[in-house]
Amino acid sequence: MRAVLMAGGEGTRLRPLTCDLPKPMVPILNRPIAEHIVNLLKRHGITEIVATLYYLPDVMRDYFRDGTDFGVQMTYAVEEDQALGTAGCVKNISALLPDTFIVISGDSITDFDLTAALEFHRRQQSKATLVLTRVPSPMEFGVVIIDDENRICRFLEKPSTSEIFSDTVNTGLYILEPEVLDYLPSHEAKDFSNDLFPLLLEKGVPMYGYVAEGYWCDVGSLDSYREAQYDALEGKVQVDFAYPEQTQAGLRLGKNTVVDPSAQLQTPVLIGDNCRIGPRATIEAGTVIGDNVTIGADANLKRPILWNGAVVGDEAHLRACTISRGARVDRRAHVLEGAVVGALSIVGEEAQVSPGVKVWPSKNIEPGATLNINLIWGSTAPRNLFGQRGVAGLANIDITPEFAVKLGAAYASTLKPGTQVMVSRDQRSMSRMVSRSLISGLMSVGVNVQNLEATAIPISRYVARSLGVAGGIHVRIHPDRSDYILIEFFDAQGINIPKSKEKKIEGAYFKEDFRRASIGDIGGIGYPSQILDSYANSFDQRINAGAVRQRRFKVVIDYVYAVSGAVLPNLLNKFNCDVVVLNASLRQMAPSQEEREELLAQLSAVVEALKANFGVQVSANGEQLILVDESGLAIQGERLTALMAEIILTANPRGAIVVPVHVSSMIEQIARRHDAIVIRTKANPTALMQACRENAGVVLGGSAEMGFIFPQLHPGFDAMFSIAKMIEILSLQSQPLGQLQANLPRIFHRSQTVRCPWTQKGALMRHLVETHPAETLELIDGVKIRELHNDSWILVLPDAGEPQVHIYVNSSDREWADEKLRDYRQRIQEFTAQEDLMSDDS
Repeated sequence: MRAVLMAGGEGTRLRPLTCDLPKPMVPILNRPIAEHIVNLLKRHGITEIVATLYYLPDVMRDYFRDGTDFGVQMTYAVEEDQALGTAGCVKNISALLPDTFIVISGDSITDFDLTAALEFHRRQQSKATLVLTRVPSPMEFGVVIIDDENRICRFLEKPSTSEIFSDTVNTGLYILEPEVLDYLPSHEAKDFSNDLFPLLLEKGVPMYGYVAEGYWCDVGSLDSYREAQYDALEGKVQVDFAYPEQTQAGLRLGKNTVVDPSAQLQTPVLIGDNCRIGPRATIEAGTVIGDNVTIGADANLKRPILWNGAVVGDEAHLRACTISRGARVDRRAHVLEGAVVGALSIVGEEAQVSPGVKVWPSKNIEPGATLNINLIWGSTAPRNLFGQRGVAGLANIDITPEFAVKLGAAYASTLKPGTQVMVSRDQRSMSRMVSRSLISGLMSVGVNVQNLEATAIPISRYVARSLGVAGGIHVRIHPDRSDYILIEFFDAQGINIPKSKEKKIEGAYFKEDFRRASIGDIGGIGYPSQILDSYANSFDQRINAGAVRQRRFKVVIDYVYAVSGAVLPNLLNKFNCDVVVLNASLRQMAPSQEEREELLAQLSAVVEALKANFGVQVSANGEQLILVDESGLAIQGERLTALMAEIILTANPRGAIVVPVHVSSMIEQIARRHDAIVIRTKANPTALMQACRENAGVVLGGSAEMGFIFPQLHPGFDAMFSIAKMIEILSLQSQPLGQLQANLPRIFHRSQTVRCPWTQKGALMRHLVETHPAETLELIDGVKIRELHNDSWILVLPDAGEPQVHIYVNSSDREWADEKLRDYRQRIQEFTAQEDLMSDDS
């Protein structure tokens, strides 16, 4: 049997360790990761190995050569022109794989029983077996669901936190029959998880998941790189050590290594060949020291990873850091937790490298300096830039000008030079500062900018198509937090970019390796004109102006001091509406939630006093709204969503409504009244917008918490058009809002938020899936448990940005809803408490 060792990865998240090494050649316990994999294969009788290479291929070929010194036969397949993806590169060598073969990733440490996995594969007569394992935090992996017979029934590649439905993940280790490669085209970039396995699932090809026992660590980050070393030292994974164990248990020393008698060594610890440990040095348990390393007198080492040739000066302090090949840490210097010093770099005397800071190769930190930022490109960024919608953070703390420049350059690096990108913002001074910084980053990479300046976000989304841009960015104060900035990225149609595009931007950001344009290729900046006129003309064409003018509606609109206040009055005046405007002046400070509630009470009083038809509070820079009926009663949340559906479907029977998975079942009941259909999506804005664009017959999309979409105008949320459409339809129906609301179905919709640590979300979702009958489950987003013969359901939805889950309960029976909310809150609390207890015991 042959194995395919996937060894082409660049390992961008392991930089600067991988600046001059491919990821599989990064050392674990002084041996490359790939060597540990070769040893694993050899233990299970697999000695014919084909390594697929792409990034720095000569490093691996020079180390293993033909494999004779390692007891195996090594051959190599190099992707010369372009990376063909995990499946494409295997398809490229299909002639070398005539029988059952194993595919194993070159960037993980594991001791799985491959023999048992092979026996399972043959026993099930599987064509493709995925070796699976369970992990506490599955967001970075492919999540897999298997049935009672271990047949794969669903998987999702690298889900967001709200999409998790299991903690069983794909390890990148596969057992395949050669005929499955026939489903792949030749010489094309294809991926196993994204391309081949979904196709096999669709074709009904026998595909199974083998849940392996044992240790597995994907060495995908600098933290997991260190953790894998500590785990191996502590015996949590079976590996072959390069050095013999001494009489002192847990102490492994190489040849010709000299340890001063006064030095203190705590085990487990590993020290390579030809090392010198100075007087009174303290080396604590968990430390890994490579070959030819010198440790000075009185040095203090607490679990650092030192590569070959490193030099540590007298009285230096190293704390859970990584010191690369040939780097030098001089006398009394400090390198703290999570920091990485690149190959051949120098940390000067009494200098300090702060926690988490990365120093690229061949850099020189001057004596006495304190380094708080990465030496090349700036401060350390969070692991994930994107949340539920866009990039959000505290204004001028998380989202700073320097952060925005780097983010703009990262986004532009995913586009072709000379591309056009649209940038817009709200009127706040903070948003102006951030948008200008983003523009600087875009231009530095050779991307041209169409600057709309202060513009309501629905207008920005609408004009994206007419401007012919590749995408757009909108900057505004966060709709839910007045101290946060929100940066959203659009595609060419004005729809928020998908997760795959967000991952590319994150990759470019963390890679810190941006394309820089020459002086002659620096991007230009333009200021498009007649943007509002274009939006207004399209707006007018989609409203029945005659019906609106005939009724002469009186409407009170509170703009909450936002830029949409400068737009909507002009649009509504054309329709002969009597519009009373409140708080339409532009203000730099965004109102707090408490102030918005006070403004809503003021709006209710004005509507009642003026005997207006209704009132509206517009927020989120023109995206969201709250209604006030003729009696001054505020309509928001689930009832507003249902009311909008009732109004729109009355005018458009047999249409389609798109709503997120957690919205009340009032929508289904209203749809049945009008012979309409309901399309449920994931609970994020991108999913809603994409569904509105891709499904035929959609007349309304969205929810009150995000806004409402009218695809005939544009596929984004638009409170301004929502107001105009409501006036038009109410003019034709001659019913006040209060009466329409009174006729809505009676549904009890409850929600509650419960704490759930990040590491337990996947296990919780799997627990819910396993403890409920499959016919009651719906896995659009989170886990929804449905009653089979009515509209009652419970939804447990992981939060995308916080360590918590949301419980939604929906029923026409109040007692059932209240009981189920208590029941599932208690279930989740008991589950997390049990997991915490198990974690403490381990």
